[in-house]
Parts: sequence; C-alpha cells; structure tokens
Amino acid sequence: METLLHILDIFGIAVFAISGALAAGKKRMDLFGVVVLASVTAMGGGTLRDIILDVGPVFWVTNPTYLIVAVAAAVATFFTVRLFSLPPTLLAIADAIGLAVFTILGTEKALAVGMPAVIAVVMGVITGVVGGMIRDVLSGEMPLILRSELYATASFCGAIILTLTISKLQAREIAVLASLIVTLALRLSAIKWKISLPLMSRDKGA
Repeated sequence: METLLHILDIFGIAVFAISGALAAGKKRMDLFGVVVLASVTAMGGGTLRDIILDVGPVFWVTNPTYLIVAVAAAVATFFTVRLFSLPPTLLAIADAIGLAVFTILGTEKALAVGMPAVIAVVMGVITGVVGGMIRDVLSGEMPLILRSELYATASFCGAIILTLTISKLQAREIAVLASLIVTLALRLSAIKWKISLPLMSRDKGA
C-alpha cells in the first residue's frame, strides 16, 4: 500500500505540474515562468498541509525528487506544447486528476500522523485545492474553488469517503479506489454538465 501511495504521490506531482505549465502557456509565459507556476501548483497544497500539521520539513525539502519531477514535467510540457497541438480540455482533466490524487494523499498523511477524522478531511481538501488556487491567482484567473462548478466539494466528498471507508472497513486499498472514483466522477461531471452548488442571491424585493 505504501508503494501505491508513493506512486500516486509522484503521479500527482507530475499531473498538477502539467496543469500549472498549461495554465502558464495560456498566459504565454517564458520557460522560467512555466517552471515556477508548475512547481507551486504541484507542491503548494502539500507544503501548506505539512506546515499546518507541523510534521517537520515539508515533503519536497526532505525528498527533492518531488521538485525534480515537477520541473521535469513543466519543461516537458513546455516543449510538447510548442511542437504539438493539445486538446483544449487537457488542463481541466489534468487538474481533476491532480485534485483526486492529492485529496487522497493529504487525507492519508493526516490520518497517518494521528489526526482526527475531521482534520484529515480538511487536510485532504487543502492538499487538493491550494496548489490550483495559487496557480490561478498567479496566472490572473478566478480560482476554481471560487467558481460555481463543483471543485472543493468534489475534494471534500472524496476525503470523507476515504476517511469513512478506512475507519469502518479498515480497507485502505478499497478506500483509496473509492475516493479516487468519487472525486474524479464529481469533478469531471461538473466540468461536462456545469454542475454547481446553489448560488447566493438577494430576493428581488429586498
């Protein structure tokens, strides 16, 4: 199971770095800008999580492999985009995958250090959404978490599924798979069908 989580961790870093690089490409940033935006997207959520949990040096400081993967994914995306035409939906799909993977990893890490279930869920959401928030702010876009389509809600549901399945069934593999499916399904459905939570609005007579 630990091997699977490590693979997911590296995969999540790469996917979120790709989403950051693609966002930088939309703003026509240079190679340095692409690498910076990809790196903060890939590692921003996990960095904040580790600082809040106070578990020592953040993950990419103790293991520079994460930084190397993020930079490599950013550079590869930079040159790929210059050579090939990529689908316009690739950014949204990459972000959805990163959201699902990092939700799992954040929740798992909080549970591993003995945090209560509610804190584990919050850490899962933070790990999943903060990198994308930083990416959107730095690229001058409205953060996805503040838009109407389901985003943080998808992460929240995935984190709850993971926590409940682990606590009730003691089956981490099933919990990870269920969380991945739920988060991805909710986020991709929201993208395709513009699903959102109710919006706050004033009554006409107010």
